[in-house]
Amino acid sequence: MGLKPIGERIVIKMIEEQEAKTSSGIVLPNSAKEKPEVAEVVAVSEEILNDDDTKDVIKVGDKVVYSKYAGTEVTIKDEEYIVVKLDDVLAIVE
Repeated sequence: MGLKPIGERIVIKMIEEQEAKTSSGIVLPNSAKEKPEVAEVVAVSEEILNDDDTKDVIKVGDKVVYSKYAGTEVTIKDEEYIVVKLDDVLAIVE
C-alpha cells in the first residue's frame, strides 16, 4: 500500500457497494448515491498500537463507521484511501 499513518490516525479504504435497484426495477449506479461512511481499516499507526488504552480498540481488517466529512482522501496506485483520526471513528461494525 505505501501509507504509514502517524499520530493517532488510521488508514481506511471504502467498501465497494453493488449497484442498487429501486422497487420499480431502475438501476442506480454508485455515482448517483452518497458515499457510505463504512470502510475497512488497512493500516493503524504505531502510536495507537503502542498505547495501552487504544491498542485493543481497533485493528487492521475491522469495518468501521466514520464521520461523514472526516479525513483526507489519498490516491496511491489507483487505489483510494482515507486517513482519519481515531476520534473520527464512530463505531466498529461486527
